Amino acid sequence: MRVIFLGPPGSGKGTQAKRLQEAQEIPQVSTGDLLRQAVRAGTALGKEAQGHMDSGGLVPDQLVIALLLERIEQPDCARGFILDGFPRTVAQAEALEQALAQKGMPVDAVVNFEIDLSKLVERLVGRRVCPNGHGEWHVTFNPPAQPGTCDVCGAALIQREDDQEDRIRTRMETYRRDTEPLIDYYGKRSVLRSINALAPMDEVMGQIESLIGAI
Repeated sequence: MRVIFLGPPGSGKGTQAKRLQEAQEIPQVSTGDLLRQAVRAGTALGKEAQGHMDSGGLVPDQLVIALLLERIEQPDCARGFILDGFPRTVAQAEALEQALAQKGMPVDAVVNFEIDLSKLVERLVGRRVCPNGHGEWHVTFNPPAQPGTCDVCGAALIQREDDQEDRIRTRMETYRRDTEPLIDYYGKRSVLRSINALAPMDEVMGQIESLIGAI
Protein backbone atom coordinates (compact mmCIF):
# COMPACT_ATOMS: atom_id res chain seq x y z
CA MET A 1 0.00 0.00 0.00
CA ARG A 2 1.71 3.16 -1.26
CA VAL A 3 -0.15 6.31 -0.23
CA ILE A 4 0.37 10.06 -0.61
CA PHE A 5 -1.25 12.48 1.83
CA LEU A 6 -2.20 15.75 0.12
CA GLY A 7 -3.55 18.88 1.76
CA PRO A 8 -2.71 22.37 3.01
CA PRO A 9 -0.39 23.00 5.96
CA GLY A 10 -2.15 22.29 9.24
CA SER A 11 -4.82 20.04 7.74
CA GLY A 12 -3.72 17.12 9.91
CA LYS A 13 -1.68 15.13 7.38
CA GLY A 14 1.29 14.57 9.69
CA THR A 15 -0.82 13.57 12.67
CA GLN A 16 -2.90 11.10 10.67
CA ALA A 17 0.18 9.71 8.90
CA LYS A 18 1.68 8.82 12.28
CA ARG A 19 -1.58 7.17 13.37
CA LEU A 20 -1.85 5.20 10.12
CA GLN A 21 1.80 4.17 10.47
CA GLU A 22 1.02 2.61 13.84
CA ALA A 23 -2.25 1.02 12.72
CA GLN A 24 -0.99 -0.46 9.44
CA GLU A 25 2.70 -0.92 10.30
CA ILE A 26 3.90 0.93 7.23
CA PRO A 27 6.33 3.84 7.63
CA GLN A 28 5.53 7.51 7.30
CA VAL A 29 8.15 9.02 4.99
CA SER A 30 8.80 12.75 5.27
CA THR A 31 11.21 14.26 2.74
CA GLY A 32 12.05 17.00 5.22
CA ASP A 33 13.13 14.39 7.76
CA LEU A 34 15.11 12.53 5.07
CA LEU A 35 17.02 15.69 4.16
CA ARG A 36 17.86 16.48 7.76
CA GLN A 37 18.98 12.91 8.44
CA ALA A 38 21.15 12.78 5.32
CA VAL A 39 22.83 16.07 6.19
CA ARG A 40 23.50 14.96 9.78
CA ALA A 41 24.88 11.61 8.60
CA GLY A 42 27.12 13.29 6.02
CA THR A 43 26.06 10.94 3.21
CA ALA A 44 26.91 11.79 -0.40
CA LEU A 45 23.33 12.92 -1.03
CA GLY A 46 23.34 14.78 2.30
CA LYS A 47 26.49 16.69 1.39
CA GLU A 48 25.02 17.61 -1.98
CA ALA A 49 21.83 18.84 -0.32
CA GLN A 50 23.84 20.79 2.27
CA GLY A 51 25.67 22.57 -0.53
CA HIS A 52 22.42 23.81 -2.02
CA MET A 53 21.07 24.89 1.36
CA ASP A 54 24.29 26.68 2.34
CA SER A 55 24.15 28.72 -0.87
CA GLY A 56 20.56 29.72 -0.12
CA GLY A 57 19.10 27.66 -2.95
CA LEU A 58 16.38 25.03 -3.02
CA VAL A 59 17.32 21.37 -2.98
CA PRO A 60 16.64 20.11 -6.54
CA ASP A 61 13.65 17.83 -7.00
CA GLN A 62 15.78 15.03 -8.43
CA LEU A 63 17.97 15.03 -5.31
CA VAL A 64 14.91 14.86 -3.04
CA ILE A 65 13.51 11.99 -5.12
CA ALA A 66 16.86 10.18 -4.95
CA LEU A 67 16.71 10.39 -1.15
CA LEU A 68 13.11 9.20 -1.24
CA LEU A 69 13.90 6.21 -3.47
CA GLU A 70 16.81 5.28 -1.23
CA ARG A 71 14.44 5.30 1.75
CA ILE A 72 11.57 3.31 0.25
CA GLU A 73 13.94 0.56 -0.85
CA GLN A 74 14.57 -0.23 2.83
CA PRO A 75 13.01 -3.48 4.15
CA ASP A 76 10.42 -1.72 6.33
CA CYS A 77 8.84 -0.22 3.19
CA ALA A 78 8.26 -3.61 1.58
CA ARG A 79 4.55 -3.50 2.53
CA GLY A 80 4.19 0.14 1.52
CA PHE A 81 4.70 3.68 2.79
CA ILE A 82 2.94 6.97 3.45
CA LEU A 83 4.37 10.07 1.75
CA ASP A 84 3.69 13.20 3.80
CA GLY A 85 4.61 16.60 2.35
CA PHE A 86 5.81 15.46 -1.08
CA PRO A 87 5.14 16.08 -3.89
CA ARG A 88 4.27 19.76 -3.57
CA THR A 89 4.10 20.68 -7.26
CA VAL A 90 2.95 19.05 -10.49
CA ALA A 91 6.57 18.95 -11.70
CA GLN A 92 7.55 17.01 -8.59
CA ALA A 93 4.57 14.68 -9.03
CA GLU A 94 5.57 13.94 -12.62
CA ALA A 95 9.18 13.22 -11.65
CA LEU A 96 8.07 11.04 -8.74
CA GLU A 97 5.59 9.12 -10.89
CA GLN A 98 8.31 8.35 -13.43
CA ALA A 99 10.81 7.28 -10.75
CA LEU A 100 8.30 5.00 -9.00
CA ALA A 101 7.20 3.47 -12.31
CA GLN A 102 10.79 2.50 -13.03
CA LYS A 103 10.87 0.69 -9.68
CA GLY A 104 7.51 -0.98 -10.30
CA MET A 105 6.07 0.84 -7.28
CA PRO A 106 3.13 2.97 -8.46
CA VAL A 107 1.11 4.99 -5.95
CA ASP A 108 -2.07 3.19 -4.88
CA ALA A 109 -3.97 6.20 -3.51
CA VAL A 110 -3.66 9.93 -2.88
CA VAL A 111 -5.69 11.02 0.15
CA ASN A 112 -6.79 14.63 -0.24
CA PHE A 113 -7.43 16.37 3.10
CA GLU A 114 -10.31 18.68 2.18
CA ILE A 115 -10.68 21.65 4.51
CA ASP A 116 -12.12 25.16 4.31
CA LEU A 117 -9.07 27.42 4.36
CA SER A 118 -10.77 30.03 6.58
CA LYS A 119 -11.42 27.29 9.15
CA LEU A 120 -7.83 26.17 8.77
CA VAL A 121 -6.55 29.64 9.66
CA GLU A 122 -8.66 29.54 12.83
CA ARG A 123 -7.28 26.11 13.67
CA LEU A 124 -3.64 27.14 13.22
CA VAL A 125 -3.82 30.53 14.94
CA GLY A 126 -5.12 28.83 18.09
CA ARG A 127 -2.52 26.06 18.11
CA ARG A 128 -0.07 25.95 21.03
CA VAL A 129 2.85 23.53 21.37
CA CYS A 130 5.06 22.25 24.15
CA PRO A 131 8.63 23.58 23.75
CA ASN A 132 9.89 20.21 25.02
CA GLY A 133 8.12 18.23 22.31
CA HIS A 134 5.35 16.72 24.43
CA GLY A 135 2.53 17.54 22.05
CA GLU A 136 0.21 20.31 20.96
CA TRP A 137 -3.08 21.80 22.09
CA HIS A 138 -5.61 24.34 20.86
CA VAL A 139 -6.98 27.24 22.84
CA THR A 140 -10.54 26.41 21.70
CA PHE A 141 -10.77 22.86 20.35
CA ASN A 142 -8.29 21.03 22.58
CA PRO A 143 -7.28 23.24 25.53
CA PRO A 144 -4.79 21.98 28.14
CA ALA A 145 -6.01 21.24 31.67
CA GLN A 146 -4.27 24.39 32.87
CA PRO A 147 -4.49 27.29 30.37
CA GLY A 148 -1.18 27.90 28.62
CA THR A 149 0.57 24.96 30.31
CA CYS A 150 1.72 21.59 28.93
CA ASP A 151 -0.27 18.72 30.46
CA VAL A 152 2.82 16.48 30.39
CA CYS A 153 5.72 18.55 31.73
CA GLY A 154 4.14 21.79 32.93
CA ALA A 155 6.14 24.01 30.55
CA ALA A 156 4.57 27.19 29.19
CA LEU A 157 3.03 26.46 25.80
CA ILE A 158 4.19 28.55 22.84
CA GLN A 159 2.78 29.65 19.51
CA ARG A 160 5.01 28.76 16.58
CA GLU A 161 6.11 31.65 14.40
CA ASP A 162 4.56 29.86 11.42
CA ASP A 163 1.21 29.95 13.23
CA GLN A 164 1.03 33.75 13.15
CA GLU A 165 -1.93 34.75 10.97
CA ASP A 166 0.06 36.70 8.36
CA ARG A 167 2.45 33.79 7.87
CA ILE A 168 -0.40 31.31 7.67
CA ARG A 169 -2.09 33.29 4.91
CA THR A 170 1.20 33.43 2.99
CA ARG A 171 1.52 29.64 3.28
CA MET A 172 -2.06 29.21 2.09
CA GLU A 173 -1.38 31.31 -0.99
CA THR A 174 1.69 29.20 -1.75
CA TYR A 175 -0.43 26.08 -1.36
CA ARG A 176 -3.13 27.40 -3.69
CA ARG A 177 -0.57 28.35 -6.33
CA ASP A 178 1.81 25.40 -6.20
CA THR A 179 0.13 22.40 -4.59
CA GLU A 180 -3.63 22.64 -5.18
CA PRO A 181 -3.17 21.78 -8.90
CA LEU A 182 -2.17 18.29 -7.73
CA ILE A 183 -5.83 17.61 -6.95
CA ASP A 184 -6.62 17.77 -10.65
CA TYR A 185 -3.39 15.94 -11.56
CA TYR A 186 -4.14 12.90 -9.39
CA GLY A 187 -7.86 13.09 -10.10
CA LYS A 188 -7.13 12.41 -13.76
CA ARG A 189 -5.14 9.33 -12.72
CA SER A 190 -8.08 7.87 -10.76
CA VAL A 191 -6.10 7.54 -7.53
CA LEU A 192 -7.47 10.60 -5.70
CA ARG A 193 -9.62 10.00 -2.61
CA SER A 194 -10.98 12.96 -0.60
CA ILE A 195 -11.83 13.11 3.09
CA ASN A 196 -13.33 15.74 5.37
CA ALA A 197 -10.30 16.93 7.34
CA LEU A 198 -12.43 19.14 9.61
CA ALA A 199 -14.07 16.10 11.21
CA PRO A 200 -12.96 14.95 14.68
CA MET A 201 -9.56 13.22 14.70
CA ASP A 202 -10.89 9.68 15.15
CA GLU A 203 -13.48 10.20 12.43
CA VAL A 204 -10.79 11.40 10.02
CA MET A 205 -8.79 8.26 10.77
CA GLY A 206 -11.89 6.17 10.13
CA GLN A 207 -12.36 7.82 6.75
CA ILE A 208 -8.75 7.10 5.82
CA GLU A 209 -8.91 3.46 6.88
CA SER A 210 -12.16 2.99 4.99
CA LEU A 211 -10.63 4.38 1.80
CA ILE A 212 -7.48 2.34 2.14
CA GLY A 213 -9.44 -0.81 2.91
CA ALA A 214 -11.18 -0.43 -0.45
CA ILE A 215 -7.90 -0.37 -2.40
